[in-house]
Amino acid sequence: MPSFEIVLIGLTLLCGFYVAWNIGANDVANAMGTSVGSGALTLRRAVLLAAVFEFAGAYIVGSNVSETVRKKMFDPAMLTEIYGEQAAYILACGMIAALMAAGTWLLIATWASWPVSTTHSIVGAVVGFGVIALGMEGIEWGKVGLISAGWVVSPLISGAIAYLLFGLLLKLVFFKRNPVRAAKRVTPYLVVLVILVLAGVTTYKGLKPYWKQQGLDPFSLEFVGILLIVSCGLGAVSFFIAKKLIARISPRETSTEPLNPVLAAEVSRSLAKALMHLKRVRNSSEGEVQVRAEELLTEVEGVQEHTRQLEVANADSDELRQVEKIFVILQVLTACLVAFAHGANDVANAIGPLSAAYQAIRQGVIEVKSTTPSWALLLGGTGIVIGLATWGWRVIQTVGKKITELTPSRGFCAEFAAAITILGASVLPIGLPVSTTHTLVGAVLGVGLARGINALNLKTMRDIIAGWAITIPAGAGLAIVFYLVLKAIFINSGWVDSVLP
Repeated sequence: MPSFEIVLIGLTLLCGFYVAWNIGANDVANAMGTSVGSGALTLRRAVLLAAVFEFAGAYIVGSNVSETVRKKMFDPAMLTEIYGEQAAYILACGMIAALMAAGTWLLIATWASWPVSTTHSIVGAVVGFGVIALGMEGIEWGKVGLISAGWVVSPLISGAIAYLLFGLLLKLVFFKRNPVRAAKRVTPYLVVLVILVLAGVTTYKGLKPYWKQQGLDPFSLEFVGILLIVSCGLGAVSFFIAKKLIARISPRETSTEPLNPVLAAEVSRSLAKALMHLKRVRNSSEGEVQVRAEELLTEVEGVQEHTRQLEVANADSDELRQVEKIFVILQVLTACLVAFAHGANDVANAIGPLSAAYQAIRQGVIEVKSTTPSWALLLGGTGIVIGLATWGWRVIQTVGKKITELTPSRGFCAEFAAAITILGASVLPIGLPVSTTHTLVGAVLGVGLARGINALNLKTMRDIIAGWAITIPAGAGLAIVFYLVLKAIFINSGWVDSVLP
C-alpha cells in the first residue's frame, strides 16, 4: 500500500472517531437533556441508556445500507469527469475535510453549550466541498433547500404540539383538585398513545434503512394494518400494566381533598388579571364607583397574597411528587425510543463519509452507494459513548435546565411532541428531513411557552438559534479550508500522481 494511502486511511479513522466523539458530546447529549434536566434520569443512567439505544439503532439498523453519503448534495460521477484518475482521492480528501469540519463545528458548539444538528453540520461540510470541487452549478440546491425547510419547520411543529399537549395535561391533571387521582385515570391512556406513536417512529424512522435494503414497502395497506394490530395489542397490554404500576406508586389517597399548588398558581394568575382590570376601573371612575373599586382592589390583593402563600408553602407537596413520579416511566420510555430512531439514522449517516473515504482510498474508484462496515460503526459507537460521558453534560445542562424549568411531566410532553413530529416527517410523501436536535429544542420551548413567556430563558434561546443559523455556512467554510489544505498536501504536491498508472 502506498504511503499516502496509509496516511489518508489513518486520517479517515482519526476524523471518524473525532466526529463520533462530538456527536456523543452534542447530538446524543441534547436528546437525553430533557430526561436529565427533569430528574427522571441521573446523568450516569442517561449515559448508559443512550449508549445502549443509540448504538443499537446505529449498529443493528443503520449498518444495512448507508444512503448516498453525499446526501444527494451532488452527483459523484461529475468528479470522475473533471478529475479523471484522481477523482477517488479528490473524494477521499473531500470526505475527510467534511469530517474534520463537522467535528470542529460540533466541538465549538459543545464548548458554547449550543445544541446543534450533526446532520446539518455534515450537510454544510459536504456542500462546501461540492462547491469548491464542482462549482455552484454542481450542487443540488433543491435538496439543500428542503433540508433548510426542515430546519425551520420541525421546531415550530414540535413546539406547537408540546404547547398543546402540556396545556391539555394541565387541564386534565394539574388543574384538578386531586391531581394524583386525575393522573392515575389519564396516564394509562397516554401509555397506549405513546406505544402507537413510538411503534410508528421505530418502523418508519428507525427501521427505514432496513426496509430499503429488503425492498419492502412499509406504506402498503397490508403492512400498515399489521402494524396497527400489533401496536394496539401492545397498547392494550401496556394499559393494564400501567394501571398496576401506577397503583403501586401511589397506593393510598387522603380522605380529604389535598391542596393543589399548581391550581393555586393558576388562581393567582387569574387574580392578577382581575387586579389589572380593577385598576383600570378605579382610574377611570369617580365618586362611589371609584370607592367601591378601591375596596374590591384591596380585597382581591389580599386574596392573591393568601393564594401565593399557599402556593409557596405547598410547592413541594407530596401530591405533586407522586404525579411527577408517574410521568417518569413515560419520559424514560420516550427517551429510549427516540434515541433508537436517532441512532439508526443520524449516527450511521455521520459515519457515512468515513466509509466513502475509506472505500475510495482502498478501491481507487467512486461508488454511488457505500456499505458501512461493522468496524466503522464500532468505532463510531465507542466515540459516541466516550463523548457523551466526558463532555455531554454541557449540552445536557442547556437543554434540560437553561431553556425552561423541566419536570418529568414537562419532559414527557417535550419528548412525545418530538416523537410525533419525527413520525409525521417520516411518513410524508416529500420525505421532509428533520433534525432531532431542532425538534427536541422546539418542543422544550413549546412546554415553556405553555407556562408563560416568563418561564423561558430568552437569552439561551437567542444563543441556540444563532448557533442553528450558522451551522451550515460554518460547516461549509471549514470544509473548504480543510479540503484545500488536504488537496495541497496529497494532490497538488504530486504525491498521488506518483503512484497512479
